[in-house]
Amino acid sequence: MLKINVLVVEDESIVSKDIQHSLAKLGYQVVGASATGEKAIELAASEQPDIVLMDIMLKGKMNGIEAAETIRKELNIPVIFLTAYADGATLNKAKFAEPYGYIIKPFREIDLHTMIEITIHKHQKERETEKELDYLNALRENKKINQDDFIFVKSNSKLIKIKTNNILFIEALKDYVVINTPDTRYTIHSTMKEIEQKMGIKDFIRVHRSFIVRLDKIMTIEFPNLHLENDKKTIPIGGSYREFLNNRIKLL
Repeated sequence: MLKINVLVVEDESIVSKDIQHSLAKLGYQVVGASATGEKAIELAASEQPDIVLMDIMLKGKMNGIEAAETIRKELNIPVIFLTAYADGATLNKAKFAEPYGYIIKPFREIDLHTMIEITIHKHQKERETEKELDYLNALRENKKINQDDFIFVKSNSKLIKIKTNNILFIEALKDYVVINTPDTRYTIHSTMKEIEQKMGIKDFIRVHRSFIVRLDKIMTIEFPNLHLENDKKTIPIGGSYREFLNNRIKLL
């Protein structure tokens, strides 16, 4: 398992070394240490840590709150504030930097460990949510452009464009559906009803509660099954879908 990379920002040298020592004991990787806000931003950009431990009261022109705001907005790296000041005025200023938490100095190693793990988990979930929203927005934009020509599916955190005329069939597997092309299978979290609505009825037809096929890929029909071109899989035809299929194909 990859170690979590941490950037330490603390202007007291002894305290900084103590924090780094605690992090190493807890199994984290310290990728940099800074005593100023300016240097913290520079290191965050170059080292891309998973998390930043930031002292609020830094010496110099830029305090920890200002540095944290820049790191969050420009780099989307989560920040945990380290502070010996727990008064309302300080915390009220700090909240505008949207930190993931506070650790009051002096702190215990268990507190440090707990806050880091919670922050990493929360940030990962937020990034997943952002990717889901990007995916949905891409689908909407795709629909606006030309919903019949291609779709986007998410695969390994990437959006992959698939030409709809390359799709053979779509199969339901519990809470997921699998989009099958001649070369690849794409598994996505969805329902058949949602997929049926998105694919439309022009080129695709549902022939079974667990199968949607592309009409022009059907090669033979021998009830209660059908076969697709260049595909050895037998697709069942549900009894309630048989008449609908007959009405969609041209019979001589």
